[in-house]
Amino acid sequence: MISTESVLESGVQPCIRLEPLINTHLPEKATPTVSVDGGSTVTANGVVHDIEDRILRITGYYGYNPGYSSHRKEDGTESHAETPGSETSEESQSYQTCTNTVLKVLGGLLLVLCVSSSWVGTTQVVKLTFQSFSCPFFISWFSSNWNILFFPIYYSGLVVTTREKQTPIQKFRECSKLFGEDGMTLKLFVKRTAPFSILWTLTNYLYLMALKKLTATDVSALYCCHKAFVFLLSWIVLKDRFMGVRIVAAIMAITGIVMMAYADGFHGDSFVGVALAVGSASTSALYKVLFKMFLGSANIGEVAHFLSTMGFFNLIFISCVPLILYFTKVEHWGSLSSLPWGYLCGLAGLWLVFNILVHVGVVLTYPILISIGTLLSVPGNAAVDVLKHEVIFSVVRLAATCIICLGFLLLLLPEEWDSVTLRFLAAIADKKSEEHAEELTESSVNTRSRSRANGTVSIPLA
Repeated sequence: MISTESVLESGVQPCIRLEPLINTHLPEKATPTVSVDGGSTVTANGVVHDIEDRILRITGYYGYNPGYSSHRKEDGTESHAETPGSETSEESQSYQTCTNTVLKVLGGLLLVLCVSSSWVGTTQVVKLTFQSFSCPFFISWFSSNWNILFFPIYYSGLVVTTREKQTPIQKFRECSKLFGEDGMTLKLFVKRTAPFSILWTLTNYLYLMALKKLTATDVSALYCCHKAFVFLLSWIVLKDRFMGVRIVAAIMAITGIVMMAYADGFHGDSFVGVALAVGSASTSALYKVLFKMFLGSANIGEVAHFLSTMGFFNLIFISCVPLILYFTKVEHWGSLSSLPWGYLCGLAGLWLVFNILVHVGVVLTYPILISIGTLLSVPGNAAVDVLKHEVIFSVVRLAATCIICLGFLLLLLPEEWDSVTLRFLAAIADKKSEEHAEELTESSVNTRSRSRANGTVSIPLA
């Protein structure tokens, strides 16, 4: 084999004579080798010493790394040891992430249908109940008492899914920290629960009163305005970020309300019904803003505890109101056996299911899907009103409903929607420009190939 010095000193092209490799390792550090085709050898560390490697080493090729010759790349072998475990773990993680996202979206879509169906069912059962029992405050009070079941249902689900070892009393005391470090006392019970329970009762009562004056479609559409009121109150009270698109949505909601009131003239039951529905949306918005202000960081267990506490407050302190309305004959009913308990229990059960889906769905899936489920109750009620009750909607009412629903959708836009939209449009423009450049390149290549096939030669201009 020719040495490096002879190659450098000789002025003529040397004649290289290849000789077989001789193992020069020390006996105590012998490295086992395996011979391969072409006179090359493979050592224990996986490095291939072949003819091309030796020539590159002799000539001092820049960037040379032993074992990376051209014929090895053709064979597809590599000198460094691969780690298939890391690639498998990355693939499994990405697959699991995609699976979780798909399941979350599918669960959210199913939850949207359940939320809209339960809210449509609640509204329609109220209309059926009013045909034989027209006592809205009693219905509201009776349905609110079912909130007591929130925490038992939460604990049962927790036991089934996680095999909870805590007793119900221990879990109830743990969730009582929502009222403070010392837990729930009588003073905190009244102070924290009273405002929310009163707002809850007013929201339901005004909603039921509006259903006595208007159709289910009109009331459900007007109730969707609570989203605009939540934004306005959050902007004023909670100092949330100002967004021009949400101001536009709030204006659209107010426009829809005015058009709904103007549909039958600013008089009669229609105007009163619109006022009651808007009042229900306003108290609902105030309830949500106060809930976010005082209990915004609560988890699902604490929320279930709080709603059950509101149910107890409603049962203990607000039970006197239906009695007063009964003895004053404002809401008078016969004996308890004559009450439509089937409608009342069905209504209270559907209302409870709706509230559970709303509060649990926010944790399990995307909150925007819960809002979409509430919005879908408008076309759901419209379908029932048209098919079953044969309601004929005027053009003004349809336009008002569409404007309110469009404003509701605008309120669902995220805070960074403008920057996200601009980035999306920029990505589309870049993709189109790349595709156009590729098309130009392909057309130029095709033109040259055709000219060569025809025997023409293009001479570039200087």
